Amino acid sequence: MALRINDTAPDFTADTTHGTINFHEWIGDGWAVLFSHPKNFTPVCTTELGAMAGVESEFRKRGVKIIGISVDPVESHAKWKSDIKLATGFDVEYPLIGDRDLKVAKLYDMLPADAGDTSEGRTPADNATVRSVYVIGPDKKIKLMLSYPMTTGRNFDEILRAIDSIQLTAKHQVATPANWKQGEDVIITAAVSNEDAVQRFGSFETVLPYLRKTKQPTA
Repeated sequence: MALRINDTAPDFTADTTHGTINFHEWIGDGWAVLFSHPKNFTPVCTTELGAMAGVESEFRKRGVKIIGISVDPVESHAKWKSDIKLATGFDVEYPLIGDRDLKVAKLYDMLPADAGDTSEGRTPADNATVRSVYVIGPDKKIKLMLSYPMTTGRNFDEILRAIDSIQLTAKHQVATPANWKQGEDVIITAAVSNEDAVQRFGSFETVLPYLRKTKQPTA
């Protein structure tokens, strides 16, 4: 079955560059980002892993762990890290999952069940659909999913922006409008009455009967 937002992120045990992990245990009581790659030593993915390493501290500030996965063995990941450092200037210190038997890629519906059971002999084109990002909450539910074509590098600033929104709206009964950034006005959800909105947020602006804006809650 295809995964959807609010589904429980499938659990798994896998080898990584940090040793063997159980995914749900590794997440613990915080947040996580799992992002996948079709094959090691591919140009776009090389830039992506370096870019993610460059902003890892921003994810950490938000209580978010990062983990990558590639349809290749862990030994290959260790060699790839040197190229990533050379190309981007950043050391990849977050774990990378080795998925040589394609189990995790299939578990997350990134490859079909009949894709085989080994990464050997597969080209990046064979694994083109292994280009997804999953944001997972402390409840182990999928909060966001993004999938990219092989030729389009991912924008990790956008993923951080989305996490800011997801974490804010999980705490307060608000939503965020298009292109929202940290500190900008938010939308009061329909579940909050006008009277309750005044108590919760103070003043607010009624743009339309169903669209009310207020300052971003900070508490």
